[in-house]
Amino acid sequence: MKISIMKTFKILVLTFVAMTFTANMAFSQATAQVQEENNSETITVKVKGVGCADDIKSIAANVEKLDGVSSCKTLKKGAITKFEIIMSPSLVTEKEIQAAIEDTAGCKNPADRPYKVKL
Repeated sequence: MKISIMKTFKILVLTFVAMTFTANMAFSQATAQVQEENNSETITVKVKGVGCADDIKSIAANVEKLDGVSSCKTLKKGAITKFEIIMSPSLVTEKEIQAAIEDTAGCKNPADRPYKVKL
């Protein structure tokens, strides 16, 4: 009888330790994510040369591929299209984002690079 009580006690202790470890890991990950989000910055970028919805999708997709960019959405469509970009300045610079926009292939001719960031 003593052996089974000891085994039960050990199982309870190991379960408690495992649950505590798992909770600490989850808390650490949540804390790291909040810290990363708090270091984010929102910028607005104006782009000339955008002619259609596919252009907007291509530019947004190219920008969102960059490490440190969490989103790129359109604020205003038109001759000069405005994008709102949420970025982490510690991982990506505005110049890298501008370069990604201007390096995006054109919708009508993939060899063209028709988009220009308006400063």
